[in-house]
Amino acid sequence: MAFFDPKNNTKTERHRTLYALYEIAFTTVDVSAALLFIVGSWLFFYPELEAPAIWCFLIGSICFAMKPTLRIVRELHYLALGDFDDVDKAAHG
Repeated sequence: MAFFDPKNNTKTERHRTLYALYEIAFTTVDVSAALLFIVGSWLFFYPELEAPAIWCFLIGSICFAMKPTLRIVRELHYLALGDFDDVDKAAHG
């Protein structure tokens, strides 16, 4: 198994299930970040709501940072399912 190989998500039924669950997480993070940025932008029209607007942008930015983190965690999760021989072969030729 190689990291970020598109075939990783179809190796077994468990891989397919994990892929679907992580896709739900990615989509949830994307939608959350987008909504926070939209709300934050709207709040900036009102000077007295500047602090909540800043918080929306900060939390939205954290959501965007979660996506690559989730991708790495997914790949490590695939690795935890086994198939260590392929990883060793890829690493050592």
